[in-house]
Amino acid sequence: MITDAQLERIRGWFAGRVPQEWQGEPARVTVDREEITVVLTLPDVALDEAVSDAERDEARAGRARAFREETRELRMQIDREAQRRYERKVSWGVEVGGRQELWTNVAAPVMTRLRQPQRQVLDTLVASGVARSRSEALAWCVRLVGQHEEDWLADLRAAMDQVADVRGRGPAA
Repeated sequence: MITDAQLERIRGWFAGRVPQEWQGEPARVTVDREEITVVLTLPDVALDEAVSDAERDEARAGRARAFREETRELRMQIDREAQRRYERKVSWGVEVGGRQELWTNVAAPVMTRLRQPQRQVLDTLVASGVARSRSEALAWCVRLVGQHEEDWLADLRAAMDQVADVRGRGPAA
């Protein structure tokens, strides 16, 4: 688990290292054991009100793609520096008008043992076509819990941070 102090240091480093013109808003930086994800917010596309939602969505996709290509070299330089500094892979993404795109995300394997009732849940999701595999079904379940239990998860993370702080103030082992 990453501490609040570590997260603040990483966010601060990216705030200073990412070019200011890329940051209409401060970059959103999330961190876990394997990966740092940096999401930049780009200005929305300026289109006539009469354009369709499909046209607007495609314009946003085009803006995201253009940004990805135009900034690739410098992003990769920042990526290499951050990987050496924080020993984690770096993934990038943008948000344009509420549309978010992430590039080169880490898909970390997670081993787990499930009993038959839990496997049956995954198998039902696969059989129904919601997921193509048990692995994809498990990822779907995790996303669903994350969406519906965000307040509870935030409280749990805050409590874990408090435990880490108390441990840090204890005697050295």
